[in-house]
Amino acid sequence: MENKRMNLKQILADDSGVGVVEIILILVVLIALVVIFKDQLTAIVESVFGGINSGVEHIVQ
Repeated sequence: MENKRMNLKQILADDSGVGVVEIILILVVLIALVVIFKDQLTAIVESVFGGINSGVEHIVQ
C-alpha cells in the first residue's frame, strides 16, 4: 500500500508536461491576437514596406 501511495505522490508531483501546455496556450493567444488585429497589422506591414520601397527607389535614382 505504501508503494502505491508513493507512486501516486510522484505522479501528482510530476510537472514535466506543464511547459507544453504553457507553450500551447501562448500560441493560442498569439494566434487570436493576430486574427483580431489582422487589418491593423496588414496596414502597418504595408506602410513599412512602402517606406522601404520608396527609400530604395530614392537610393537607386
